Amino acid sequence: MDQITAVVYFNSQPYFNRLLDAFAPLPIVKKIIVISTGDKASLPWGCEIFEGEAVTAGDALNRISAEADTSYLLLLHGFKEIHPGPDCLNRFMEVAKTAHAGMVYSDYYEIIKGERREHPVNDYQPGSIRDEFEFGALTLFSTSAVRHACSKFGPVATSVRAGFYDLRLKIAQEHPLFHIQECLYTIAGPEEAKKETHFAYLDSRNYSAQKEMEEIATAYLRRTGAYLAPVFEAVPPGRHAFPLEASIIISVRNREHTIADAVKSALSQETDFPFNALVIDNHSSDGTTVKLSEISSRHANLCHIIPMRHDLSTGGCWNEAVFSADCGRFAVQLDSDDLYSSPHALQKIVDLLRNGNYAMVIGSYTLVNARLEEIPPGLIDHREWTEENGRNNALRINGLGAPRAFNTEILRKCGFLNVGYGEDYAVALRISREYQIGRIYENLYLCRRWEGNSDAALTVVQKNRHDAFKDKIRTLEIMARQEINMR
Repeated sequence: MDQITAVVYFNSQPYFNRLLDAFAPLPIVKKIIVISTGDKASLPWGCEIFEGEAVTAGDALNRISAEADTSYLLLLHGFKEIHPGPDCLNRFMEVAKTAHAGMVYSDYYEIIKGERREHPVNDYQPGSIRDEFEFGALTLFSTSAVRHACSKFGPVATSVRAGFYDLRLKIAQEHPLFHIQECLYTIAGPEEAKKETHFAYLDSRNYSAQKEMEEIATAYLRRTGAYLAPVFEAVPPGRHAFPLEASIIISVRNREHTIADAVKSALSQETDFPFNALVIDNHSSDGTTVKLSEISSRHANLCHIIPMRHDLSTGGCWNEAVFSADCGRFAVQLDSDDLYSSPHALQKIVDLLRNGNYAMVIGSYTLVNARLEEIPPGLIDHREWTEENGRNNALRINGLGAPRAFNTEILRKCGFLNVGYGEDYAVALRISREYQIGRIYENLYLCRRWEGNSDAALTVVQKNRHDAFKDKIRTLEIMARQEINMR
């Protein structure tokens, strides 16, 4: 009979013993290994103690996989109570065998304010190389797959927080990481305040861990033939005449309370070159259209464009602007509910596009509330970016920043995807495949967070859909880069 070695990190909370009580009596569980920084001789169920700092730590994973005498290893992640459902582990093992999987994971239930809710997770794709990809609280590994991956690609990186990330990337090269679309267990625990995790990779406190993640991701891209060396195409001299030097592009639908401020911010830019603002009004049904018509009647350099098509999303609206005869040599972003931080932002962006070998430039922004008061985490400057490895690390992280600006001729060659999420990320990856992206690390832009905007809190299903879309973009980008390297 195949059995499982379960691995969990010690916790002094009362639920920890209940966690052991839930898994240890199961016939399929041969032993439980508790990772701990000290001796816990009083643990029940005859648990084995391994010295270590986390279940994700590379040293612990290497030792456990080397010494395991079971066919499967079960990692229990996080610091909450886990209740396995009926036949949970048998189902995990059955699927692992049938799918010849290196790792399996499943959907789960979670208890929120006393209510049990389904928490689905995403299928794994070749582009699922974000280190924050959610697998849930239980992951079952084939011991033989772990040993094979470590034998072929080297032992798990000796990192406290990045060991699991390294292991699953290595296993994914040779074996499926299989998602069971069934809620096989329940997570419970004390209610926690929601934290802003979207920018965790930018937090200076996480710098060392993020560098480790970047190194692991880069090594994976090298092994899979998707790594791009820091050799870039030169930005070609312009072949087309443009009516002016730059255009600020605003895509808008139903933002009557913020659009006037955004347009005012655009038109108040002070530059040594002519520019305009192209506002693509995507058939607004509130007072947005009326406001734009009134403002454009007073400002000749504001082009109020209502598309002929009714099936455009944000990316499609950007294409309307970029391919317009009124578009300038450089196309610069301003969202309909955001503002530039000063009247000099456009000049600084265009100066870098003019003087550097860049097809795209990205500035830095500050998160603010509706009253323009700074809110955590404040300045988002993406200092993790390097010219040497930025375009490779871009496949690991979930965004590249704002405001974004483009060489219009180059942008017209690829265009935007006609979607309302991730279109900016997709075009940046596409451009970075060939050209350098320039960076400005000072604050140029105020990104407003308010209850009605698109950055408000998402449901699990909405977040999964967004994450799966970006993973698909990464999958296609990895395939394209692999093809480049095979030429």
